[in-house]
Amino acid sequence: MSTIFSQIIAGEIPAYKVAESNDYLAFLDISPLTPGHVLVIPKKETDYIFDIADEEYMGLWVFAKIIAQGIQKVFPCPKVGVSVVGLEVAHAHIHLMPIHAVGDMNFDKPKLSLSEEEMLDISKRLREAVVEVTNKTK
Repeated sequence: MSTIFSQIIAGEIPAYKVAESNDYLAFLDISPLTPGHVLVIPKKETDYIFDIADEEYMGLWVFAKIIAQGIQKVFPCPKVGVSVVGLEVAHAHIHLMPIHAVGDMNFDKPKLSLSEEEMLDISKRLREAVVEVTNKTK
């Protein structure tokens, strides 16, 4: 069964992309907890993150690390929070978001409603930061 994330990967649904490789995709959460809230997913549709094959699983986390470094450049913060919940969409995904306190990652709090202009600006700045991070690691 195709998920909304599979539809984003296929280009059937638009997304505010941050980074993409052959195997992984990072894009802005459309209902973020904080500005800069990014979802990192494997392109191979797998429901439960711990069902992902070891090599792909490790690659997902390396990809997420690069995205987190980009987030921290754009949104200076003490930490980039990480959460894997996996109940909302049956496609493994990692939430990354700039945080200043533990409560910033409370999924029960009201979500932000950012304008399209804000989302475009954030995704552009994050893409540029991820390219910069990637170029430094080469």
